[in-house]
Parts: sequence; structure tokens; C-alpha cells
Amino acid sequence: MTVSHWQQVEQTHRDIDFLVVGAGLAGSSAAYFARQVHNREVVVTDARDVGLGASSRNAGFMISGLDTYYHRAVETYGRDTAKELWTLSHKTIGYWREFIQNSPFDVPLDNCGSMLLAESEAEARELELAAKALDADNIEIEYYSKDPLGRGYYAGIEQPIDAGVQPYLLAKSVMAQSGAEVIPNNELYRIEQTEDDCVTVYTRQIIFHARYVMLCTNAYSPMIDPYFVGKVVPTRAQCLVTEPMDDKPIDYCGYSDYGYMYYRTTFDGRFLLGGGRKDFKAEENDTTEDRLNPNVQGYLDDYMAKFFPDVTAPVAHRWSGIMGFSVDGLPLVGTLPQKSRVGFAVGFTGHGLAMSAGTVERAVDMLLNGTSAGAVDVARLD
Repeated sequence: MTVSHWQQVEQTHRDIDFLVVGAGLAGSSAAYFARQVHNREVVVTDARDVGLGASSRNAGFMISGLDTYYHRAVETYGRDTAKELWTLSHKTIGYWREFIQNSPFDVPLDNCGSMLLAESEAEARELELAAKALDADNIEIEYYSKDPLGRGYYAGIEQPIDAGVQPYLLAKSVMAQSGAEVIPNNELYRIEQTEDDCVTVYTRQIIFHARYVMLCTNAYSPMIDPYFVGKVVPTRAQCLVTEPMDDKPIDYCGYSDYGYMYYRTTFDGRFLLGGGRKDFKAEENDTTEDRLNPNVQGYLDDYMAKFFPDVTAPVAHRWSGIMGFSVDGLPLVGTLPQKSRVGFAVGFTGHGLAMSAGTVERAVDMLLNGTSAGAVDVARLD
């Protein structure tokens, strides 16, 4: 981020204990664990406000696992790491359910499960292998060798633990339960640690002098510190939602084309469809520009006509969101080089609702106590 000289005229200085940068699902969770579990005095700041980034621009899928099929995760990361990450996602989903249960206001939740669907015979073979690997590790699923929806898919895996949620209200709820002070509309433009026990964080409104700093800035991390360049790639996603309908076109959180497509019915009876960037990666990768891409939106329209021809309600709204993809597909937890009091939990690769709370819990514990972050420790990249 950058802030001009003219915008600094009203800056004040504040000494604080624990500063969280980023007020999305990860930042809200970090504030909760730091304050309610570790008893720190917490301030959260954000360039916008609570939950206004990718945390509320997604489809609201509380879906198990990583952005890859399970057997591929085993091949790529090893069985122990794959199992650890799936367990971490289940822990995260459990945290969301607790936050929703204890929320001071209503957060809509649909315990509908998810359905991973194959759009080709090749992907159906992948689903079969994934199902066998999940079964081998005693992860609860149900495998369908044919289209479970009767819409032209080839196979499916049902994950009953999964759910659909209203993600913006979830982020707001977690932040409210954290008890942290929130300072919105406050861009960060520099971080310095010149003393062993103090970090100076320069923001548009305030120059903070903090004992600890936790960066939950995901896609925007490379704009904050060059350490994240090449480790976190900002990636744009596109969504649309129709006008309300009388009948539900799908009862699950649907996920197909190796995760490039996703769809569900909203709480007010609309059909939500997202994804479509696979053929337009040159346009959608490595960008923080929040805009509609007509090529991707056109792909979404064509997809809806092909697989959901019964959805005849007009499109009511279209939007985009910026995700943070890690270079190896796993979240990144650690501290910045030469800044031992600056921790981070970033790079959720489009699965923040699956991974962030459990990952952030580890990140806060690592920053405060030096404990291991396990498979999400950024040291693996070194």
C-alpha cells in the first residue's frame, strides 16, 4: 500500500500490545485468539473495514481440505501433511460453528454438505482416486460413480461435514466476539523493527508502536513487504447471483472442474455461481484490480446455461474478489526476516473458509510462544 505525504497530516502515535493488520476472517480470528486465549490487548486495523475483502466476496463455502483433490495432496505433500491439513480444515470448520453458535447476532448457516463433481471422464477418474485415498485415511465421504445431480456430471464425492454460510456476517461475528478495537479505513505503508521488543507500523491515521504485529493481509501481502513477493500471488475471482427463485437448483455447495467452478443456492433462494478463470489466467492472476472481467463473466453465463438450464431467473449482481494464492498451495505462517515480532498467516489459496481459523491459531501461538506451526510453517520454502 502507499500513502501520500498530504494524507499524513493528522497522524497520531499510539503504544499498543498486539496489532492485527487485516480485518477479514483471518484477522478476526487472530484478534480472537490473541485476546481471548492469550489475554493480549488487541487492536485491529484495515485499509477498508471488517470483512470487506475476499472474506465476503466468496461463495461462502465451509468446505473441507485444500485446493486440490486428496490423492493429489498426498502425492504432492506426503500423506502426513495431507492428513494434517485436512484435519486443520475440519478444526477450522468446527471453530466457525462455535462462533456462529455463540454469535451476538444471527449468522445464516446451511449444513448442506458439499458435492465435488467431475465435468469429464478424466476428472471422474481423479474423483475415484481421491475417494479411495480419503477412505484409506478414514475421512468421512460418500462416493458416487455416476452423476448424483442428473445434470451432466460424471461422478461425485459428498463431504457431509461441509456447509454454506453467510461469510460477511461470519467475519463480523468473529470480530465482535474477539473484543478487539477496530480502526477501519487505515492503510498501512511501512513496518520497521528497530528494537527487540517494539515494532513501528506506519498507517495513514496512526503510527503504532506495538509489542507484536500479526499480518493477516493475504493477497495484499506483497504490497506490504517484499518478503512475500513470489510467495503469495494475488488472484482475482468472479461471481454472479440471480434474482430469487421458487425452487432450489442445488441442495449442496457444488464444486467442480478441479475447483475452478463453484455454485450454491443462497439463503434467500438465489443461484450463486463463481469461478471460470481457468481459461483466463493471464487476465486473472497476479492482479489486485477489483473489476469485472467480461470474458470470465461470459464463461459463467455459458456454464449456467449448460449445467443449470432450469435457472431462468435473471442475473441480479456480479462482482469480483482478490484471493491470495501461496506458491505451493499451502497457507504460510511465520515471522518476517529481521522482524521477529512481526508474524503472518497468509496465502490461503481460495480456501480461507476452510483453513484460516486453524492456521491463524497456530500463527498467533508461534508469534507469542515460539511454538511450531507444523505443515503451514513458511520455513518449508527455505
